[in-house]
Amino acid sequence: MSEKRKIVILGSNSFSGADFIDLLLDDKRNEVVGISRSPEKSDLFLPYRRRTGVNFAFHQLDLNHNSPEIFELLDSIEPDYMVNFAAQSEVGPSWEYPEHWFQTNCVALARLVNHLRKREYLCRYLHISSPEVYGACVGTVREDAPLNPSTPYAASKAAADLLLFTYHKQLGFPLLMVRATNVYGAGQQLFKIIPRSAVYLKMDRTIELHGGGVAVKSYIHIRDVSRGELAVLEDGEPGRIYHLSPDKGIAVRDVVRLICELSGKRFEEATLSVDERPGQDAAYVIDSSRARSELDWSPNIRIKEGLSGVIDWVDNNFDRIQTQSLEYIHKP
Repeated sequence: MSEKRKIVILGSNSFSGADFIDLLLDDKRNEVVGISRSPEKSDLFLPYRRRTGVNFAFHQLDLNHNSPEIFELLDSIEPDYMVNFAAQSEVGPSWEYPEHWFQTNCVALARLVNHLRKREYLCRYLHISSPEVYGACVGTVREDAPLNPSTPYAASKAAADLLLFTYHKQLGFPLLMVRATNVYGAGQQLFKIIPRSAVYLKMDRTIELHGGGVAVKSYIHIRDVSRGELAVLEDGEPGRIYHLSPDKGIAVRDVVRLICELSGKRFEEATLSVDERPGQDAAYVIDSSRARSELDWSPNIRIKEGLSGVIDWVDNNFDRIQTQSLEYIHKP
């Protein structure tokens, strides 16, 4: 067997972080450490917890409030790789508490990177950014598109990205960056439109479509994104951004329509159009040819298959899901 690899995942309780850990644990070379500010969730949301005998350790530490403890832990582990999923990531609430988004996404990140750049153990640092930094998009967007954020969340992510590239350019920080489009899959936060739609249909509740659901998104299954992130971590070129996206976009209302069809419900009876949220971008179609050509990556899970998986997850875990909050709860 090849040499062991020490990998730290910041934001391990997040939907994307948890799936990435689950993928990493397929490879017995990987010694994985997860760090999140909240207690470790159940296996309803953390697929890796369904495994036994894996090389994984979890630490509940908050990047905003426990940075000295995190730095001490990192220096004791001396990881080869780090992947940072940790962020305030919801768009709408960022209008109410923009300072919380900048604190986590920029200030805490600055402390982290300034610590890491003085250490010699880290070979690669993968940062999970967001296409939201591009703002409203027309046509297909490549990695060199200008930053044009239209929400406080997007502005905080753009600022973080600029900071990281400054450290890479000036000090050689081993940065890699991923911007993936609208991820979804079983185990996603229940307030997100895809799992929420499946849950609401089970409850006979009306699904509200902001702006009628005409905004075009590029929904991509979480496992396809995790595979792409791993390819970037292992083989990406430092200092580069890699997009991960499906072949084409789809309107939110058409995704909900598919969920209704797969659940045996009538779309017209199950949905209601409501006002659009501020700063909603009209389209999310980004070009992922760099990852496809350089890393031989492409998405494998078609939207219908992925949505069926979410519906099955809701059906099989409905008793447990009913005990969970279906609304976003902001934590500063």
